[in-house]
Amino acid sequence: MYAVIETGGKQYRVEVGTELEVELLDVTPGDAITLDRVLLVADGDTAAIGRPVVENASVAAEVLRQARGEKLINFKYGPKTRRRVKKGHRQELTVLRISDIVLDGKSAAVDAAKAAEAKRTERQRLEEAARRQADADAALAAKLKAAEAPAKAEKAAAQADGSDKSSAAAKAEAKARPATKAKADAKPAAKRTTATKADAADKPKRARAMKKDE
Repeated sequence: MYAVIETGGKQYRVEVGTELEVELLDVTPGDAITLDRVLLVADGDTAAIGRPVVENASVAAEVLRQARGEKLINFKYGPKTRRRVKKGHRQELTVLRISDIVLDGKSAAVDAAKAAEAKRTERQRLEEAARRQADADAALAAKLKAAEAPAKAEKAAAQADGSDKSSAAAKAEAKARPATKAKADAKPAAKRTTATKADAADKPKRARAMKKDE
């Protein structure tokens, strides 16, 4: 809902919460005032147009402070008369904040408060749903982690057993290698010993054969 008001000979389009500067009013900061010169009130698709003002309509405002506008320069020049007049002016202003717009008993401030409450409730609902989802995700992650822990422990134990078996096999193989080498080295020695004995046995026979030939 918005309204068009008239004050100080000027028109302003205002809504609830709008801050505006108007011509100086005889009020003090903190006062609550009512602006009766309401030219138009629009609410959604409906609008009430005043002739010249809207009946049963009013705009409530709160006085924030008294202020002064920007300086305006007024310069007058008279040709051929040596007339030069320069003046500065700062308009006295009153700063208002619109607190409510009422038309036929319907308050824009009440509607705005209801909308804000509904929006806040919706935001809280979404935050609560997001918090529940985060808690569920955390619980699921903890459950999966707890389920994976025994499997990891079994895998580590199996790897440890495999390494122990490998080390034991390596040690046994290392122990077996010297005995095999010794056996391999011992076989040629036996063959050489047998050959020496055979040569010694054949030596007298060869000597007798040589004598016969002579």
